[in-house]
This record gives sequence, C-alpha cells and structure tokens, in this order.
Amino acid sequence: MKDIQALFPIQSYNDRPLVIAGPCSAESEEQMLATARGLARNGVKIFRAGIWKPRTKPGGFEGVGSVGFPWLAKVKEETGMLTATEVANRQHVEVALDAGVDLLWIGSRTSANPFAVQEIADALRDSGVDIPVLVKNPVNPDLELWIGALERVYNAGIHRIGAIHRGFSAYGRHIYRNMPQWHIPIELRRRYPALTLICDPSHIGGKRELIAPLSQQALDMGFDGLIVESHCNPDCAWSDKDQQVTPEVLEVILDALVLRDSAVTTESLAMLRRQIDGLDNELLEVLNKRMAVSREIGRYKKEHSMPVVQIGRHDEIMQNRVKSAEDMGMDGDFMRTVLSAIHEESVRQQIEIFNGGK
Repeated sequence: MKDIQALFPIQSYNDRPLVIAGPCSAESEEQMLATARGLARNGVKIFRAGIWKPRTKPGGFEGVGSVGFPWLAKVKEETGMLTATEVANRQHVEVALDAGVDLLWIGSRTSANPFAVQEIADALRDSGVDIPVLVKNPVNPDLELWIGALERVYNAGIHRIGAIHRGFSAYGRHIYRNMPQWHIPIELRRRYPALTLICDPSHIGGKRELIAPLSQQALDMGFDGLIVESHCNPDCAWSDKDQQVTPEVLEVILDALVLRDSAVTTESLAMLRRQIDGLDNELLEVLNKRMAVSREIGRYKKEHSMPVVQIGRHDEIMQNRVKSAEDMGMDGDFMRTVLSAIHEESVRQQIEIFNGGK
C-alpha cells in the first residue's frame, strides 16, 4: 500500500481535525436534516448515518435500508456536506454507489471476515468508481486481520483509504464499551505512515461523557481525525443512544480540543527522551535477570518432576503486583497485560529447559 493517497480533498475547519459526524442510524428525513443542519452550522463537512445496522441478536433495529438514501441526498443538497454510510456486502456497495454516497466504511464485524471484505472489494473493483473507503478495526485485537482488510480494498484499486480505530471487544464489564488498546493503531501508523487514521470515540467509550477525553487522547497520539455519533435528540435515538451527542454538544467538544504541533522539538524534550531510552535499557536488563531466574526455576521443577505452570502462584503474583501498580498510579489493566506477557515468556523459557534447553 505504498501509494495511498489523501483521503479527502477538503480542508479542516477552524484549525480542527477532520471530523465525520451524524447519527448512529438514519431514522427519518426530519431527524437526518435536523442533525445535519446543526452539524453544518458548526463546520462539520462530512455527514455519517447508518442505513443498514448489523445487530448482535435478531429482532433489533437493523436500519431503515434503502429508503434512507433519499434522506442522505437531501442532506447533501441542503447543506453541501459529503455523505457517508456503512456497507457490509456487494448489494450494499452497489445501492450506496447508485445513490451517490461520497464515502463508504466497512464495520468491525465485517472487517473480521475476509470473505465479506473480499466481496466488498470485488464490488468496488467492478463498479469502477473512485470513492474513499474507511476500514474499521476488527472486533478482535488482530492487527494483521485489520491490515488484510485494508489490503483487500487497496488491491481493488481503491487508493484513498483510511482506518478507523473503534476499540476491541472484551468480555465482562469495563469502563469502555470497547477497549482502546492504543498500541495496535499506533503500530498500524508505524507501518503505514501515510494512511489516514481516524478515531471513533463513540464506540470506544460507549458513553457520551467519554467522547471528549478519548478524542483528545487520540489527537495527542497523532490521529488525523474523528468520527463521532451525533443526533438531534440522542435520548430518543433508535440505536446506541448513550454514546451520541447533540450537534451543539459536539461543537463544545471540538472547540475544547487542543491540537499539538508534532513538528516542534525542544532540547528539554530531547533530554526527556534520552531518559526514556536509558530507562528502557534498564528495563531490558531487569527482564533479562528475571528470565535467568525463571530458567533456574525451570531446572528445579524438571529435577523434582513439578509442572511448569502453577496456577496458585500465578494468581498470587497477578493480584499482588497489580495492586502495587495501582497504588503507584498505574492502570490495573495495563499491568495485567505486562505481567501476562512476562509470565508467558517465563513459561516458554521453562518449557525449553524441560525439552533439553540450557
């Protein structure tokens, strides 16, 4: 994907990042126009609305379907905004293109299915239409699967491509609806620096009060823009009402965002980075010493016919270390991730000892 092109030919508004906004679902012409008018007054240039809605279980609202496209056309005619919607199969692509939609995105459930993504890519190739396409991360935290979806679209001749980070599904109750796992989109940006990277704070947070801090965090990490769910009357929305904000509230959020100058480097920052480099080297040294002790433990276990993994010990370490990390002001989930990775490597090295390694 070396010749990825700029996603949109439009400029930012009032020194803001690229913003795509609109309701989770198209519900009526009145709802669409009321929301679009409010967003257009505040300088939003791209209007999003779900025409088809994939639901986890049958029986839920699955979108109004093709009847919503004339409403999108009316939004474009009245406000001049570009329009965007989600597609999940060939028929969706064909109908959306015939309706004159300006931008398509592939949702998380779809991007996790290579067969579905290839069907969409084939439809785009067959259409011969040059249209920007955004690909949301898969529901599971799999960077290669995300890249694979992007490559399928790219190979169909669509070179105006962007990626949407909307977080990853996790079992159980969490502060976020979908866990951010920021390191995954950051690695995507490292591999493809020219790829437009957009954050979806609505789906990551799942609550409207989390949209502002998540948006700022994304911009601080160098994201190019935001896709935010906005509804003229969020509390009455037919889907995902808790994560939608009015156009007026979105205006307040956008006005409060701070855009960082990534080109500015100071001597103080360089000194701090040198400190980070030194601390990273110290971390590596400590980890190396820890693994040496783990190998000694592996030899002891082998000599005494003990199993490599002892769940009680593992649980004790996790509980104590996470508590200590939280007392120091670190995030518990972060520390669980670190400790799990260290434990997996320790187990791997001990298994090598069991298999005759040194």
